[in-house]
Amino acid sequence: MTARPFNVLGVQQIAIGSRDKNALRHLWVELFGLEITGSFRSESENVDEDMAAIGSGPLRVEVDLMQPIDPDGRPRVSEPALNHVGLWIDDLSAAVEWLQQQGVRFAPGGIRKGASGFDVCFIHPMGNADAPVGGGGVLIELVQAPPEVIDAFSRLAQQP
Repeated sequence: MTARPFNVLGVQQIAIGSRDKNALRHLWVELFGLEITGSFRSESENVDEDMAAIGSGPLRVEVDLMQPIDPDGRPRVSEPALNHVGLWIDDLSAAVEWLQQQGVRFAPGGIRKGASGFDVCFIHPMGNADAPVGGGGVLIELVQAPPEVIDAFSRLAQQP
């Protein structure tokens, strides 16, 4: 195996799905006190989501509160309830190329702009015959970290 040409810096987001995101908003926004920072709606991805945040600055973690536009449509963003985990990556293109060489299965769509404006791609929850390595049942979003996030994690790593 060749040396890994990228680093996973930290958690960028968690995405939680429900058939009704209002119940999620009650818990995460009203009771936990997270701030709504944006929203995203996509017919093709069957998702209506509110984006909330824990923390601030480059180390902020996004919490996406999602519901399907069509409860009977696909993808089913409410099943499983923990829809996906997003990870900050310092070099997304290098990561995808190297991971594919290691047999990782990616979901269709390739690298593209995500709801928060960053380049993203997804590791499929399950492997298959052509690409046997999947997310162990979990959809994993790889997110290109912007320079300020890379710098913040670098500074943290240097602290004693």
